[in-house]
Amino acid sequence: SIIISTVMTVSSSNWLMAWIGLELNMLAILPIMSKPKTTRASEATTKYFLTQAIASAMMLLSSTINAWQTGNWGISELKNKFSTTIMALSLMMKMGAAPIHFWLPEVLQGVTLQTALLITTWQKIAPITLMYMISNNVQPTILVFAGILSMIIGGLGGINQTQLRKTMAYSSINNLGWTITIMAFSPNMALMNIFTYILMTTPIFLMMTSTSTKTLQNLSTTWTTSLTMTLSIALLMLSTSGLPPFTGFMPKMLILNELISQKLTILATLAIMTSLISLLFYLRIAYLIMMLTPPTTTPSSTKWRTQNQKSQPTTMMIPTALFITHLIPAIPY
Repeated sequence: SIIISTVMTVSSSNWLMAWIGLELNMLAILPIMSKPKTTRASEATTKYFLTQAIASAMMLLSSTINAWQTGNWGISELKNKFSTTIMALSLMMKMGAAPIHFWLPEVLQGVTLQTALLITTWQKIAPITLMYMISNNVQPTILVFAGILSMIIGGLGGINQTQLRKTMAYSSINNLGWTITIMAFSPNMALMNIFTYILMTTPIFLMMTSTSTKTLQNLSTTWTTSLTMTLSIALLMLSTSGLPPFTGFMPKMLILNELISQKLTILATLAIMTSLISLLFYLRIAYLIMMLTPPTTTPSSTKWRTQNQKSQPTTMMIPTALFITHLIPAIPY
């Protein structure tokens, strides 16, 4: 149902079908989120349901007002300024971008790692595709403001976190900031950025799942399970932060190049400065992993972990998520 509803939203050409697809998508993920019979999972499911329901209501309001004004339900026909602003806000709420980001860290903290992976990757595809479709009609000021705010909040929010799921939630908010900022000027680059992020985040969550790692303290003892996996997580964190020569550097460099070519040097400088804030917590995680690997002994008690089977998809994704920067010259931008 989750796959079908996302495909339905992405391939629809009018707002009603897109809205139905998003509603089905929300209803399909609720049982998965509430499967662990814990109060935290129930709370996370309720928070997710309420925020998504409000966003859906805003989306329906926006498209109805536009249809009333223009007599057209087409997605590309969103011409009314009031409608486009409400639609942009509702889609930001759906994907968890600032200033309506509050639900994302709380929800991720309450669900399992597999569900957290689903929320931070697959669940973002439908709203970002809709944002891509209306990007020509939305005022660039709104997108840039939301994007810069997401970058700042994503960077500052992740600094003091010890819970890895919350850290990944703020990482997601930060990355959405880059996506939304460039959406106003080069929508194709925004799509490339979000798919690169999905490519980097997926192996991190899969490895965290296979090593039962949920906190920084757990992470400091993962070398007992698999040293290769531990070092891969550290490198993927650096890749997500946007350090060269890793894959994460590629979209950021292209985005900055685009902003400077559009004579938006101040915006590009702001983006780089906020990127440095988020680099702080990625480096902290990488330092924790690199410095506490054997033969250094760790004061933390080692967690009991069952030895899982090696995951073939994860193994194949890691090199792609780390070393495809050399493809930059082949990208038409």
